Amino acid sequence: MSKTQDEPVKIKKYANRRLYNTASSSYVTLDDLAALVKDGVEFVVTDAKSGEDITRSVLTQIIFEAENRGQNMLPLSFLRQLIGLYGDSLQNIVPNYLEHSMRAFAENEKQMRRQVADAMGGMFQFPDVERIGQRNMEMFQRALQIWTPFAPTDAQPSAAPDSEQVKDQQDAETLRDLKQQMDKLQAQIETLTNRAAKD
Repeated sequence: MSKTQDEPVKIKKYANRRLYNTASSSYVTLDDLAALVKDGVEFVVTDAKSGEDITRSVLTQIIFEAENRGQNMLPLSFLRQLIGLYGDSLQNIVPNYLEHSMRAFAENEKQMRRQVADAMGGMFQFPDVERIGQRNMEMFQRALQIWTPFAPTDAQPSAAPDSEQVKDQQDAETLRDLKQQMDKLQAQIETLTNRAAKD
């Protein structure tokens, strides 16, 4: 299957949980779909009965199966913080940041693969890989710390009947700080992406 396909491959999921690839006219497994993802093949999974797009839940299931087999890639702290953001007022901005972060990581991955391919004779320095990976993880963790729901601290006074105005002012200041930090993180992402593209 070509990566430059015009339309995504259509996968149908039946009530018995079987997945059917309409392009190859064959039944496939979650591992087969994972291989399509790695090959850059776009696909859409729909419920065979209702026609509902269930691609997101199937992709999530692929990740779950990989993690369940011991291929642990998602730190527990990340999972907990991510779960904590569901239903939070900041939930809507998380997907865009994660998408930008993964795009920047993908550019760094290309750089690392080029270094490996160009320097099999011993010129490749592994600390470069560690540095890039550490930089991405630090950026990821900073973002998650920013988005962690704001809990009251011991230094905050207990809420009083007339404290709504004070709380609104604190919320406004918090949102201003958040926007400034988001702008800085966005600039860091663009810098990483541009640097990787030049290399």
